[in-house]
Amino acid sequence: MPSRIVEGRTTADAEGDVVVLLIGMRVNHFWAVHQWVPVMLAMFRMLAELARDRSRGLLGRVLLTASPRTYYVVQYWESKEKLYAYATAPDAFHHRVWALINRRERAGKVRGHVGIWHETYVVPEGAYESVYGDMPAFGLAAAHGQVPLEKRGRYAKDRFAHRSARTPATERTG
Repeated sequence: MPSRIVEGRTTADAEGDVVVLLIGMRVNHFWAVHQWVPVMLAMFRMLAELARDRSRGLLGRVLLTASPRTYYVVQYWESKEKLYAYATAPDAFHHRVWALINRRERAGKVRGHVGIWHETYVVPEGAYESVYGDMPAFGLAAAHGQVPLEKRGRYAKDRFAHRSARTPATERTG
């Protein structure tokens, strides 16, 4: 079901810091399907688990392909604390997957058929901005909400300067 297109220019309604996790895999050997398909399926299972339990903190995600070999997910989280809590939660599927990977690595059974990676960014308020033209909510706007551009400023410098009510007054004034 396609998202509703919002006409005109909009921006993300994010307030405070934004937590972004880029996580993905690279197929190093296409013929080693038995090695990389389970990695891909594990990612989909983790995303489904997070979608079922919104209290874990995943606000939104975008699935992307960088090349025929590289696939990744851009994830937007409520906080780095919630991201860390999910990553280390004994009841989460992620915990079981990492335990298995670590055991296989120690046993010398990881053969380089598939690469896995992640990068995490905590972007402070005032260090991000966004513009969407005639777009459904996407990326940061899908995770935090979408508002008319004028609410945050017509120009990038104005959107960067925007401070939410969540930012303490001492930080807003300098």
